[in-house]
Amino acid sequence: MTRPPTARLNADRPARGFTLIEMMVTIAMTVLVMGALSMLIVYFYKTNAFTLQQSIASEQGRRGVEDAMRYLREASYGSDGSYPIGSAGTSTLVFYANVNSSPEIERVTYELVGGTLYRGIAEPAGSPPTYAGALSATSTIATSVVNGTSTPVFTFYDASGTELTAPINVSRIASVETTLQIDVNVNRAPVTYTISAGATLRNLKAQL
Repeated sequence: MTRPPTARLNADRPARGFTLIEMMVTIAMTVLVMGALSMLIVYFYKTNAFTLQQSIASEQGRRGVEDAMRYLREASYGSDGSYPIGSAGTSTLVFYANVNSSPEIERVTYELVGGTLYRGIAEPAGSPPTYAGALSATSTIATSVVNGTSTPVFTFYDASGTELTAPINVSRIASVETTLQIDVNVNRAPVTYTISAGATLRNLKAQL
């Protein structure tokens, strides 16, 4: 059977491809889609990275505060006879405690410097033992600390629970509260993370 002329004409015509304009439009749309996906990926990466940094800084601060309070509860007279609390301030604290397996009593220093809370541990030396000139092993306890003047790192109370104000008489200190506000970027969410813990000195009786 002979095919109709129209059918023969369509069969002989080559398949139609993309025109130049269609190809350019397709490429442009592909570039736009890829660009949007890239921006979305970068956004989620930055958001998740910031959240991770905040979480790490907060966990580090929490562990540091817990350690500080555990050592402070066991504060005792220094190996040279020093009073258990050496000095006390809103962002500094010096006390004596046995923080390792050695028989000596170490001098422990906590100090906030430029948004970082450091801990220094000094071993006594000599006979009789002394802390004068002792080298201090320093470690970082917390970073991204943003405590303001209205939120001291250390707050001190006497035996009746009354807050002590500066200048602080260390012989009256019965308990200490530590508060850290952690924020790796104050201009971004999530909000500042606050860590608080307290310790009562077990090895001495504070004066009222």
